[in-house]
Amino acid sequence: MAFLRSFSLLPALIAVTRAQQACTSTAETHPSLTWSKCTSSGCTEVQGSVVVDANWRWTHTVDGSTNCYTGNEWDSSICTDGETCAEKCCVDGADYANTYGVTTSGNQLSIDFVTKGAYATNIGSRLYLLEDDSTYQMFTLLGNEFTFDVDVSAISCGLNGALYFVSMDEDGGLAKYDGNKAGAKYGTGYCDAQCARDVKFINGVLHANSDQANVEGWEPSESDSNSGTGNLGTCCPEMDIWEANDISTAFTPHPCTTLTQHSCEGDACGGTYSTTRYAGTCDPDGCDFNSYRQGNESFYGPGSDFLVDTTQKITVVTQFVAGTSGGLSEIKRLYVQNGKVIANSDSKVEGTSGNSVTEEFCTAQKVAFGDEDDFKAKGGYSQMSDALAAPMVLVMSLWDDHHANMLWLDSTYPVDSTGAGAARGTCSTDSGVPATVESESPDSSVVFSNIKFGPIGSTYDSGDSDSGDSTSSSSTAAAASPTATQNSATTIQTSTAAAVPTSATVIVSEKSSATSAASIATSAASSATSAAPIQATTSIKSDVQSATSLPTTSLAVSESQCGASTVTATVTATVTVSSGSSPSATPGDSDDDDECEDDEDDETSAAAAYGQCGGANWTGSTTCASGYVCKVQNDYYSQCVSE
Repeated sequence: MAFLRSFSLLPALIAVTRAQQACTSTAETHPSLTWSKCTSSGCTEVQGSVVVDANWRWTHTVDGSTNCYTGNEWDSSICTDGETCAEKCCVDGADYANTYGVTTSGNQLSIDFVTKGAYATNIGSRLYLLEDDSTYQMFTLLGNEFTFDVDVSAISCGLNGALYFVSMDEDGGLAKYDGNKAGAKYGTGYCDAQCARDVKFINGVLHANSDQANVEGWEPSESDSNSGTGNLGTCCPEMDIWEANDISTAFTPHPCTTLTQHSCEGDACGGTYSTTRYAGTCDPDGCDFNSYRQGNESFYGPGSDFLVDTTQKITVVTQFVAGTSGGLSEIKRLYVQNGKVIANSDSKVEGTSGNSVTEEFCTAQKVAFGDEDDFKAKGGYSQMSDALAAPMVLVMSLWDDHHANMLWLDSTYPVDSTGAGAARGTCSTDSGVPATVESESPDSSVVFSNIKFGPIGSTYDSGDSDSGDSTSSSSTAAAASPTATQNSATTIQTSTAAAVPTSATVIVSEKSSATSAASIATSAASSATSAAPIQATTSIKSDVQSATSLPTTSLAVSESQCGASTVTATVTATVTVSSGSSPSATPGDSDDDDECEDDEDDETSAAAAYGQCGGANWTGSTTCASGYVCKVQNDYYSQCVSE
């Protein structure tokens, strides 16, 4: 995540992340949470659970109930030095619903912002998905896709309902550090690309407010009465899948020069907590894609005026496409809402292009915005690729920001800037002050549900589609599955391509301003492969007047001229456009030859991996780069996929 995840708790709920001891005054019972692992043959439900980060737990003496930490300072009579404190203090079990406002039901996780418990008021939470009671569930993202549903309708300016991955240890550091006796069961081992320095237990050693521990001393926060900054930080690569409220959203990779959890000292940590932001081993800024920041102000937000309406549940699909060398080539984003697949918005910022995070996009964006290119300095795409090829831990949280009031996500930041990239959302520059957010929006909450993981194209129903940009003629709503990575007994990975559906529905882009039958037809995006389609709702927002019949597509697997098993389609559509520019359109059958055969009029250059190579009105190359074949996704879109 791009800035500090800072949370405020009253004294009984103490911030601790790497606890040496674990106590049982309250039994630790992890709330169950199911999710789905998808393969070529379908999706299988997995029984998992969640655990709250040790930072939120009551920390007290092992032989009693005396707080080891009160307000934002350690008790120096107990914690004479770090190791003594670690021996005498423990983190306790959690009452998830009543203390933290965390509840689960089936595949749904709800996180409340402010929860008034019997002994204290809790602000936000950070949770991890568990494989079992003592092990985090690990995910290898490269070559796969991760999908989930989210409801952000009840969180607005100044709040961040986040879902992301970090390179934490599978057991929370239990085996690596002798001092850690709590482990993943109690949510230990956190790290991120900010090299968090508000963490009290790092590498099994406590960083307390005493002369002996944390040489530079623990500095209480000026704005957060329950937090502070120590000399040591804890760092690791971070992949922010989702940082969002109902106003803005961003997805951001953050590479580090070291691929696993590691510690740092003082301002050399860099990041939010240090005066020298780029001094550390990790990139604190990352390479972010925020549609508003990239110039599309009508793509994401509350209400029917936005293509992605945040007043309703959203399905978020993130694809980690591997290139011909096996390394990361692209991070793609799709949305599904009301039965439509919506491609991410295209960047409208001068000097940048595309709707995904690529190495080229990251380089161009830093130049366009005049930002420090710490992404490149910390290894860029290559280093991030290595991080995504290794197991990572899933984190879900809700938080407010004591360092920058979340303005970097949803407002103008820096607040006095008028340059490109400063505008990130419509929230006021004086919004997001934690004290105000906590007092005026205590009932805020975020809901994550329906988590799915598998080969690209396997985790969502790609039958309906819409362009993410009203000026775009087609939507690359799905990519074929690249070669998967190796299997591991404790890491969820995939090895097979997604199954091909036998039928699907293609909906013409309701946000498009169609002027002809051809332009309407082209707006229909690709029908991706899916083994376990998400149930689509029947209510569809539309700028298009009711049609006499919805478009339907009959799909069949056949052997195409591309030399690969492909999907061909016959489309019948009746569309009435509100603008009156084209009353109706009925596209006919497509000519498969146009999408697969070489033609004398085709461009001589081959289409790039996972690029378009055919479809209605396509005038570009119909041949693919070496190692790739042109595969028909539907009448309007063919794509270069790996052989």
